[in-house]
Amino acid sequence: MERIRIPVIAGDGTGEDIWSASREVFEEAVLKTTGGTKQIEWIPVTAGLKALDAGNVLLPQETVDAILESTIALKGPLTTPVGGGFRSVNVYLRQRFDLYVCMRPIRWFKGLPSPLVNPQAVDMVIFRENTEDLYRGIEWKGGTAEAKTVIDFLRNVMGVEVDPDSGIGIKPMSPAGTRRFVRWAIDWTIKAARRGITIVHKGNIMKYTEGAFREWAYETAREFDDLSAEGAAGKIPVNDRIADNMFMQVIARPGDYDVLLCPNLNGDYLSDACAALIGGLGVAPGANIGADVAIFEPTHGSAPKYAGRDMVNPTSFILSGAMLFDHIGMGETASAIRRAVEETIQAGIMTYDLARQVRDGKAVRCSEYGEAVVRRLSVSGASTETQGR
Repeated sequence: MERIRIPVIAGDGTGEDIWSASREVFEEAVLKTTGGTKQIEWIPVTAGLKALDAGNVLLPQETVDAILESTIALKGPLTTPVGGGFRSVNVYLRQRFDLYVCMRPIRWFKGLPSPLVNPQAVDMVIFRENTEDLYRGIEWKGGTAEAKTVIDFLRNVMGVEVDPDSGIGIKPMSPAGTRRFVRWAIDWTIKAARRGITIVHKGNIMKYTEGAFREWAYETAREFDDLSAEGAAGKIPVNDRIADNMFMQVIARPGDYDVLLCPNLNGDYLSDACAALIGGLGVAPGANIGADVAIFEPTHGSAPKYAGRDMVNPTSFILSGAMLFDHIGMGETASAIRRAVEETIQAGIMTYDLARQVRDGKAVRCSEYGEAVVRRLSVSGASTETQGR
């Protein structure tokens, strides 16, 4: 029997609830689709608040070592304080392992609530550059000596006037960082036989960062014979949209858009907004991928007020696990999981976050939802991409 070693960071808040429900789905799916020839060996590791409480460090070395050895991991939601405290552990993980691609599939399942008249048109994959932009966390609090030094430099050397009490943040975006991200996303798009690529940016205002992102993305796209910015027949079309207009487009005309390439901050905003089109973050999976390591995670927060109440939606965690199985070449397992989730939702079985959006919706517990998905697991066909089309 082949053993698949997968480190797991269950996460803070509701992490244990959704992990418990998801684990049963993963184990049953592997059993059903491999006939017992493969088995998962879960490696529990910690990060965030649990790690801080246990050893006064946010990311223990044993967690880093386990992830590097396996090259993959599942991660639950980690709490990030707002306005103070420690910096985001999620961002630190991306930087520590150089996870430069964030992948967020957005696909509507029949039975999911949606504000759209025709939600079946929603089938997009949002790629977000994951290591640059304002998310680098290069910033200084207003009134500090560090902020004053930067402001003095801007005023005295660059001739730029800034309020002396301002907080300061830096938005670095590089050709190398953009191009490696765009190449990865284009490679995936071609292999998955998707319909088109849209570069999302705010280059009309931020010309030398987001405008440059647009130009570097187009330059990289020209390296691929399968793509065309001129609409050539038989080629995957490439175009671009201003970020604020893109928000309108995905609501008004979601069927016109397929693969979106975004800078870090805009990709964060846009992927969360698109999740609202398919029921919310509770059903939106995610992956952070680098050259050597990939970490798969639900896209929502830790919701500490619901911790231990067996209420929250594990679908995002479950579908993120399906992405992991695709990543390691177990497409049949991934397909079985997605199919079981879709059938469960179509049967009207959903947690409170979805049930409250549906007329006469009746909520089940997190654990009950996981059990319902397990009951619907079956084997038929293999997945051809990380979020089936």
